[in-house]
Amino acid sequence: MQRVLWCFSAAFLLVGVNGLPPCDSEIYCNGNILSAVQTSRLFDDDKYFVDMKLKAPPDVVLLAYRNFSKEMFYGRVPPTKLQEFVNLYFDKPGTEFEPWTPPDWHDKPKFLGRIADQNLRLWAEEIHNLWKSLGRKISTDVNDHPELYSQIYIPYPFVVPGGRFREIYYWDSYWIINGLLLSEMTDTAYGMIQNLLGLVNRYGFVPNGGRIYYERRSQPPFLTLMVDSYYQATKDKNFLRKALPVLEQEYNFWMQNRSVAVSEHILNRYHVEISMPRPESYTDDLELTEELSNDEKNQLLMELKAGAESGWDFSSRWYIDGDGNNIGTLSETRTSQFLPSDLNALMCLNEKTLASFHMILDDFESAARFNLAVDRRLAAIESVLWDAERGAWFDYNLMTHSKHFEFYPSNLAPVWAECYSKPAMGEKAVQYLKASGALQFPNGVPTSLRQSGQQWDYPNAWPPLQHMLISGLSKIQSAEAQELAFDLAQRWIRTNWLAYVKYEAMFEKYDVNGDGKPGGGGEYEVQVLHRLCSHHAPCQR
Repeated sequence: MQRVLWCFSAAFLLVGVNGLPPCDSEIYCNGNILSAVQTSRLFDDDKYFVDMKLKAPPDVVLLAYRNFSKEMFYGRVPPTKLQEFVNLYFDKPGTEFEPWTPPDWHDKPKFLGRIADQNLRLWAEEIHNLWKSLGRKISTDVNDHPELYSQIYIPYPFVVPGGRFREIYYWDSYWIINGLLLSEMTDTAYGMIQNLLGLVNRYGFVPNGGRIYYERRSQPPFLTLMVDSYYQATKDKNFLRKALPVLEQEYNFWMQNRSVAVSEHILNRYHVEISMPRPESYTDDLELTEELSNDEKNQLLMELKAGAESGWDFSSRWYIDGDGNNIGTLSETRTSQFLPSDLNALMCLNEKTLASFHMILDDFESAARFNLAVDRRLAAIESVLWDAERGAWFDYNLMTHSKHFEFYPSNLAPVWAECYSKPAMGEKAVQYLKASGALQFPNGVPTSLRQSGQQWDYPNAWPPLQHMLISGLSKIQSAEAQELAFDLAQRWIRTNWLAYVKYEAMFEKYDVNGDGKPGGGGEYEVQVLHRLCSHHAPCQR
């Protein structure tokens, strides 16, 4: 098996779209060292190696490896010798950061005073305390010597998701920034947005995360909504005026590179044309594709990257079997062949928000242009994704020209985005949700009702989806929708609270069946964020 992986991986040293490699690093993105280290499984997590820092310039390390491997039988380096090489030429991940605590953190933000329950208020204080452990500042050495790092240099300090996710991530940052604003950490939120705007100026879009191996894919485009959150908190028109051209640049990227025509309508999709293994999940991709033909391998590798771009990596949501049905296995992932309901709801909300920004800045012509885009989007969503009989919006399969009717919380994303034309549609969506079977679980709404073993499926519940669902329901005026939103919020708070009491930690996802039970499945262990204080080490107040 090991030899098969070695030979097989060599076949993937291919160029990407239009003859360009995914990134120009022969160490972090492609090349013999990456292949050797990952297929030898020196580390439990493939991401660990590609986050390590070089101790010498890349050309020196590459030459050393060529000379080193020539001395080995058939050029293959035994794992023990390879580990010695890695120890000699690489530092552990994390050396790219300097110690940094957000200077705008303070211990008594106003929202704490609005929490009536004493236990929940103390819990919220402890969560607020976690900001201090999640702040990161990139060393100036990354800017001075970028060739030694996979880290993309960004000038402002930022907050990370935590765990194995050491760097900034795109769509995670939307909820991070809203949390920072709630905690009155406006300066930190500002810096994070400036970093993301800078990435758009550099790449034309926001990469998936702050590593060079993420440079050719994005994530759900929430930057416009981050700017809106910051503007609503500060009313800073000068900030808005400077940000707006960059937001339009990102919007244009999605319309030019991530869109497709269906009849007379234009809708968006996730689509990454790079047919190489993901460096951070290298062996997973090799093993998954090893029995496929070259064309099938290339196609699946592109689809896996599109799945990563969606944020839902991975899910049965993206499966299409040989007959065009929404069933199968991970090897039948076809993300780019879907027009996702939530992505198009988000694009609609972005268009509405961009129109409102232009109105604020008295640019009525540009506002009219984006209002027209909203009208077109609404017509497209209601023509292609809306199902009046079922009362929800469903992903559209470009291969079969039909909707997929499996349950996902994303089927109600237009409710969250308020991108539907008739109030009755929102009420129908409430009835759809109640009849779906997704509300029977005590600890949240599952990501799907299908147990595939992937992390974006049953029985996992993810915070972004809970927020979008609850927020959307709360915008519907009926008492039924309001009560449902409140009930789901209570369930989610209870789930997080029980886990915190039991494990003294927060988790990235939860099991909808177990009281405070963390979720699982997928390519890596569930990520944990431990509290900074306990009964044995009280929080500093």
